[in-house]
Amino acid sequence: MASLPLPITILFFIFFASSPSARAAQFSVLSYGAKPGGRTDSAKAFAAAWSQACASTGPATIYVPKGSFSLGQVKFQGPCKNNAILVRIDGTLVAPSDYKVIGSAENWLIFEHVNGVTLSGGILDGQGAGLWSCKKSGKGCPRGATSLEFTNSKNIAITGLTSLNSQMFHIVINGCQNVKVQGVKVSADGNSPNTDGIHVQQSTAVTILNSRIGTGDDCVSIGPGTSNLWIENVACGPGHGISIGSLGKESQEAGVQDVTVKTTTFTGTQNGLRIKTWGRPSTGFARNILFQHAVMNNVQNPILIDQNYCPGEKNCPGQVSGVKVSDVTYQDIHGTSATELAVKFDCSKKYPCTGIKLQDVKLTYDNKPAEALCSHAGGVASGTVQPTSCL
Repeated sequence: MASLPLPITILFFIFFASSPSARAAQFSVLSYGAKPGGRTDSAKAFAAAWSQACASTGPATIYVPKGSFSLGQVKFQGPCKNNAILVRIDGTLVAPSDYKVIGSAENWLIFEHVNGVTLSGGILDGQGAGLWSCKKSGKGCPRGATSLEFTNSKNIAITGLTSLNSQMFHIVINGCQNVKVQGVKVSADGNSPNTDGIHVQQSTAVTILNSRIGTGDDCVSIGPGTSNLWIENVACGPGHGISIGSLGKESQEAGVQDVTVKTTTFTGTQNGLRIKTWGRPSTGFARNILFQHAVMNNVQNPILIDQNYCPGEKNCPGQVSGVKVSDVTYQDIHGTSATELAVKFDCSKKYPCTGIKLQDVKLTYDNKPAEALCSHAGGVASGTVQPTSCL
């Protein structure tokens, strides 16, 4: 005998009761003394709300309503008693206007040893312009704080977040597993120093999707120990491009492998797709890299491998890079170069680049074919390749 359909009210109850959000404990930062308006430091209130959510045995939501909340440094420490904390931000979090307050701290907002945290929405205003000016003046300035870091954590999501004017890096993913960054907007002045948009290191299974990044340094920087990284649909500019590296700063260093960068647009950037290593001995490597479907709009160095990086010519001269670069594919890369040299493979004399592949590359300079330069690089070209391959 066929069972009768359940009444709508019962169906609604079953669906609602089984929804995680229905069971999540709610912790508004207002309940712990946070005050919008930007005059009162609400760091203690945010920390208290986190402490309660972290102690909850079931899913928990920390809610930041609309308004501007002034915050000093806040550390969101785990491990927690649950693996489902949503930090929902409808307002703006504002760093201290005096850069010295957090300028010597490594981070402004940091999550450590957490599992299953989602950070959704909101604006982070790092108010970094004062520190940038100090650095340009050559005075003794603090290094600056990263606006948001997740370290030694797993199963993390960052969605719909806007990061403005960070003192240093905007978002750092360090020592993490299974991280998804989606719909993020990063904005800082094109001349702001060391304001990388998203930096990933010592992490695996990180995905960066559907984001717009304009800053004074790398839009995305990929540090040692990164594997299984997927970047897709990212618009970059201003900035220094998407960079693997710098690698090889340390003599004993983990490598970078299994990186896919696809469907990206670079506008007016210093670099497009770059691999950068220090020119000195190291155990590091970069291998199995795919750069696919990229559009270059007036980019100074659209395709670049630089294995002779040595800022200030310190501790490098006369040495060669020990970082082994292999199996790097450039597929469907089109657009315009701001310089005549659009493709440059400047590889290590001791460990030449191997397995470089160029497929369907067309880059022009001033409405003419651009040029390519290879040094210690080997590989193959297929399809239409302009400038003419030097491999």
